[in-house]
Amino acid sequence: MIGRRRAGRHEIPAHAPRSAVVTGAARGIGEAVAAELVRRGYRVLVTDLDATAARATAERIGAAGGLAHDVTDPAGAHAVVAEARRLAPLGAWVSNAGVGFDGTVTELSEAHARALVEINLLGPVWGARAAVAAFREQAAAGVAHGGEIGVTVSLSALGPVPGLSVYAASKAGALSVVSGLASEVRREGIRVHAVCPDGVNTDLLRGMKPGGQAQALVRSGTLVTTEQVAAGLVGMFGTSRVYRTIPAWRGALLRLTALAPGPALRLEPAMRALGERKARSLRP
Repeated sequence: MIGRRRAGRHEIPAHAPRSAVVTGAARGIGEAVAAELVRRGYRVLVTDLDATAARATAERIGAAGGLAHDVTDPAGAHAVVAEARRLAPLGAWVSNAGVGFDGTVTELSEAHARALVEINLLGPVWGARAAVAAFREQAAAGVAHGGEIGVTVSLSALGPVPGLSVYAASKAGALSVVSGLASEVRREGIRVHAVCPDGVNTDLLRGMKPGGQAQALVRSGTLVTTEQVAAGLVGMFGTSRVYRTIPAWRGALLRLTALAPGPALRLEPAMRALGERKARSLRP
């Protein structure tokens, strides 16, 4: 039948409404992703540690609702999925919530080191597990087939970034999870994607130590907009593409530094100086 597809013994409209969850979506990249999904017809649930901000953002962008969500809690991810499925069958889960504490491996506090791993790496793991469980339940019940999982990663996942070593490691781990999971669930119609943007002018970047090594290195690249990141991630939905870098040339450069970190890191002082000059040029 034209315009319909089969799932089990039930026929499902090809364009039936689906729900979507975006974590850390009260502001910044998450808000932009949520807004993009709203434009594409999803019934979006905005989640954030700040419930009031999540609800305000949901109202502003026309999302279906907003609620508090701590991504370090595995049970919390399942509870959020249940809320989304009350709106419509789950169609997409986007793990965007993240922290960007900067500092060298020896400088970083224990609390910040743990938070980087628990939020940036384990957060997407718990989200993916809850989403995949929902997609499988929906398929078994003939309600809907497959779905999309998206993760906001970072260019730092692709190579060494002095001053952001633990942050970069947490993002590299998240990208590895995305790549492995994409292969594990692809036969079920579940597609998994990651977007790896260069620096984005959000609270995360502004919260880094002013004039510090990490902030200067990030600013040495190309600052991209939250809308570019959102379009890049959601644009992969429905495709087999696992990840993309924004801009593409910076991704290629970071991959080269990973292949030859010794020679590449000798360029660090020059890159840091470039970032500091860019930062000065932006000051009023």
